[in-house]
Amino acid sequence: MIEPKINVGILFQPIIRFNLDTLYSFEGNTYTGEYEVKIQDGKILFDGRCYDEILFESDDDKASFVLHDVVIGIGFHWERKEDQRFRGNLKFIVEDDHLTAINSLFVEEYLKSVISSEMSATSSKELLKAHAVISRSWLLYQTYKRNQIETSSQKYISDSKTENEWIKWWDREDHQNFDVCADDHCQRYQGITRASQSLQMVEEAVEETRGELLMYDEIICDARFSKCCGGIVEEFQNCWEPVSYPYLTTLYDGEKNELSQIPDLTKEDAAEKWIRNAPAAYCNTKDKHILNQVLNNYDQETTDFYRWQVSISFDEVASLLYRRIGLDLGTITNLIPRERGKSGRITKLEIQGTKDNLIIGKELLIRKALSESHLYSSAFVVDKTDEGFVLTGAGWGHGVGLCQIGAAVMAEKGFGYKQILSHYFPDSELNQQY
Repeated sequence: MIEPKINVGILFQPIIRFNLDTLYSFEGNTYTGEYEVKIQDGKILFDGRCYDEILFESDDDKASFVLHDVVIGIGFHWERKEDQRFRGNLKFIVEDDHLTAINSLFVEEYLKSVISSEMSATSSKELLKAHAVISRSWLLYQTYKRNQIETSSQKYISDSKTENEWIKWWDREDHQNFDVCADDHCQRYQGITRASQSLQMVEEAVEETRGELLMYDEIICDARFSKCCGGIVEEFQNCWEPVSYPYLTTLYDGEKNELSQIPDLTKEDAAEKWIRNAPAAYCNTKDKHILNQVLNNYDQETTDFYRWQVSISFDEVASLLYRRIGLDLGTITNLIPRERGKSGRITKLEIQGTKDNLIIGKELLIRKALSESHLYSSAFVVDKTDEGFVLTGAGWGHGVGLCQIGAAVMAEKGFGYKQILSHYFPDSELNQQY
């Protein structure tokens, strides 16, 4: 295998402003400076002419461009806009009623940004190396899976609705015209905007693991990660498609001697006991030194994530359901967990209303339905009050694969990146593929 190039979807707007820092070429002409593209009659209007597609290319390895008003944290409580600088080539295409800006670049260059975008570039070397491997593995698995889907006769389905149940999940397959997006939906990628702030350690971590991939049965691993598992790591099939991966299984995120047996959190009484308490685990930490390694400034706006609590009135629930996922069930009378995954995350939640009842899942649809952005996780228990509901929860994110805060604690305790990977991805192998 040679080092691949990938296409990353960055910005999705009817008008996009950008700046070419260095000379780029398009259709035999060279461009540098500030420009704008806009959608007009289903085409891209640029420099007085309309195009179906525009590709700005440069032979300079250090060539860069700036996209203005890039939206980060889409749909989450830290959503905002910022100008971001990227290396590589810049493509514009038309998708539906908007333009899409796509950055084309080599995998290893992409990884330098992802690692420092997903966490602080001042993280420990072993944590950065572990993250380089899983980010590289996840990315290249997605290109493999995309090829499998395109050559298969079966249609990929991620949304199923019946009269009584709505099951939906979001994954990379939502993108048809590029490999991955730049936001939390895939992997946070913010170009060299943040990577430049502390690039040396990141470059070393990427270079020292160059081409290394997690493998299982000679296939690249679909290596997932989230901020905080909440003490127990979740299984893949409880968050995405109904496929079981042996290396994405449930496990206790802590020292073996701290928990004699993993409780069966698929059972309501065990889940309630686990979530209402805060058992010892790697990711159960308030150590600022460690958290500063993992969390960017806007991530640190979340102060409680191992265990958290949210109150929602009856009216708020009804309003959220309608605005966030288009459901009108009347006044909401009850929220009842009907199915949980191995980490205690609810995979099916029954919502009872005066007009109708409906079971929804999987975890991200539940998190989206009950918050203006997203609940920290779907691992929660419900207490009904006179005014509404109190949700007491555990963890931040889907909880599958590597727990970023847990891995940071492991690195601080002296574990090497191979030990960290072995802990979170049991039975996988580490191979250098290029």
